[in-house]
Amino acid sequence: MILVWLTILIIVFVMLVLGVLVNKKTSLDREKSSPFECGFDPLNSSRTPFSIRFFVITLVFLIFDVEITLLLPVVFLNVSIMGTYLVVFFSFVLTIGLLYEWKEGALSWIK
Repeated sequence: MILVWLTILIIVFVMLVLGVLVNKKTSLDREKSSPFECGFDPLNSSRTPFSIRFFVITLVFLIFDVEITLLLPVVFLNVSIMGTYLVVFFSFVLTIGLLYEWKEGALSWIK
């Protein structure tokens, strides 16, 4: 048992050393080593105003992604009629919410 753990530790150590040796980040340039985030400058203050429209679109996408996840068992598995009604009701409520957001103009990029 000790031999197995020793072998695992040696393999991990060798992989770490090889990773450091083969690393292509030899430049210590701050801008090149920082992550790129959707066109925002990571070196500026994080307190800059952020458009709420991106957040709303993301929430709508996630909500409908969850809806698709709930629809898959109804489509591919033998689900009871009550389960089917619940999924249809949930989809109806989400669709009404989406239509409301659309009517209020929260999904339009130009106001």
